[in-house]
Amino acid sequence: MREKSHETIVCEQFGPQARSYLTSAVHAQGEDLEQMVRIVGARPEARVLDLGCGGGHVAFRLAPLVEQVVAYDLSEAMLVVVREEAARRGLRNLATHQGAVETLSFPDASFDVVASRYSAHHWHDFGAGLAEARRVLKPGGLAMFMDVVSPHSPLFDTWLQTLELLRDPSHARNYSVAEWRQATSSAGFLPGTVFRFRVRLEFAAWIKRIKTPEAHVQAIRSLQARAGAEVTTHFEIESDGSFTVDSMLLCAEAA
Repeated sequence: MREKSHETIVCEQFGPQARSYLTSAVHAQGEDLEQMVRIVGARPEARVLDLGCGGGHVAFRLAPLVEQVVAYDLSEAMLVVVREEAARRGLRNLATHQGAVETLSFPDASFDVVASRYSAHHWHDFGAGLAEARRVLKPGGLAMFMDVVSPHSPLFDTWLQTLELLRDPSHARNYSVAEWRQATSSAGFLPGTVFRFRVRLEFAAWIKRIKTPEAHVQAIRSLQARAGAEVTTHFEIESDGSFTVDSMLLCAEAA
């Protein structure tokens, strides 16, 4: 048995693959990123925290609109890639900071905007991460949370979580929109508008990006082949294994 913490597993999964997340089409583009930019608009005096920044795509999009962006991630290897790309793009107002979302090393009310994309489903303590996001956000500040969400169905939820975990052992959970609303409210946010999207995951790229072991790849494909009609339809499972998931952008205000 391995005696490794969840944080160690996350770093092991993403550190060696950091550059692949910079170049990933799913992460580098998307309707949610476009909507995020429209919501934020020009805020030349704002300080922004990109929480669980991954390849840095939220930070790259927001840096030209604000005074400063801090890209924050558990993986130092990921932050190296973000720093190099920020320098290449000439984004001098983009800083990086390493750490866990559950224990942010920033003073209270440090940021005007907090954004997080495709990160929360890896947090080992969802509530603590949201509470820390609220703590470092100024009263009345804007929060935007973007992630794959669980469908409102036990059947579909089980399938989604199973495929995610087989692909990547650092996966914790994809939460439903209702769970997001409840959790953000409990953390001290006023949850607002939710924008919903459908995101197609090209199977070969999806497993290559995180280097899923072949045994797990075959397990995923075996499950897909045995899926019922309802599951196949909802996830739009294709012959090559590609499928489509639900995602959201939740806007919230610091109460």
